[in-house]
Amino acid sequence: MTAIPASRWNRLRGHVFRRNLTWFLMSLPALAWILIFKYFTLVGVWVAFTDYRVRRGIFGSDFVWLKNFEFLFATDTAIRATVNTIVLNVLFIVGGTLGALFLAWLLYEVYTSRLTKYYQTLLLLPRFISWVVVGYFVYALLATDNGLINTTLRSAGLDPVSWYTSPQYWPIILLLVSLWSGVGVGSLIYLSGMLAIDTQLFEAARIDGANKWHQFKDIIFPMILPLVVINLLLSMAYIMNADFGLFFQVTRNQPLLYPATDVLDTYIYRSLIVTNNVSMAAAAQFYQSIIGFALVITFNWVVRRIERADEPMSLF
Repeated sequence: MTAIPASRWNRLRGHVFRRNLTWFLMSLPALAWILIFKYFTLVGVWVAFTDYRVRRGIFGSDFVWLKNFEFLFATDTAIRATVNTIVLNVLFIVGGTLGALFLAWLLYEVYTSRLTKYYQTLLLLPRFISWVVVGYFVYALLATDNGLINTTLRSAGLDPVSWYTSPQYWPIILLLVSLWSGVGVGSLIYLSGMLAIDTQLFEAARIDGANKWHQFKDIIFPMILPLVVINLLLSMAYIMNADFGLFFQVTRNQPLLYPATDVLDTYIYRSLIVTNNVSMAAAAQFYQSIIGFALVITFNWVVRRIERADEPMSLF
C-alpha cells in the first residue's frame, strides 16, 4: 500500500478541519469546562496529604503524608459508606437498565400511536424535578403520622411503619425513586436504537411464528446490545459518585438511616461541614476516585474478555 505524502496528508487534514470548523467551535465550551473543572482541579489532590490551612494555602500547609487516611479509616464509617455506594449504585444500574429496556420496548410497540409524544414527555418530566421537591413528595407518602401509606395501613387495620427509623426498607425506596426519576431518559436512548432496526427482520420473524417476546429476545436485544454495553460502561465510570440530592434530600439526612443510606458523597459532606476538616474530606474524595478508577478498569477488562469470546453475549 502506497504511503500518502506528507504534503498531501497536511492538505487533507486542513480540509477536514475547515469543513468541520463549526463543530469544533461548538465543542470549545465543553472542552474548556473539562479542562477547568476536571484537569486543572487535580492540583487539589495535594490537600489530601497535607494539614490544610487556608492562610498557608495548598502548597504552604504542612505535609502529613497518609495521616488523613488514618483518620478516615479510624472507624468503620468509611468502609460502610463505600459498601453502600457500590451496592446501591449496582442496584440502580441493573434496575435502571432493565426498566429502561422494558419501557423502550413498550414505547416501540406503540410508536405509531398519536399519544407516543405525550408518553415520552411524561417519562422525561420527572428528570427536571428538583430532589428537594421529590424529598417532600416522598415524605408525604412515608410520614409516620399522616403519610399516605401509613394512613392507608391504618384504614386496613394494619400497624403503621416508621419509615424514617427503619433503614432496611430504604434500598428499595431509593431504587423506586431513582427509577421514577431517571428511567425515562434511558428508555428514550434505547428506543432510538430500536427504531434503527430493519423492520424486515420483524416481518420475517412473524412469518416464522415468533411472538413479541421472541422478537425482543432474538432481534431487538442482540441489535441494541452494543448500546447497552456502552451505557453500562458510562454508568460504571460514575459508580463511586452517588447522587447527593437523592441520598441527602430524600432521606432527609436522617442519622438512623445511615446504615443503609450513608454513601461516600454524604460522608464527605459531613466531614467537611460538621468537622470542618478540609484535609480529611479531600482524602475521602481521593479514596473515592481511586476505587472508582479501579472498578472502571476492571469492568472494562471484563467486557473486553466477553467480546473476545466466541459465544455471543446474552442475558436470556
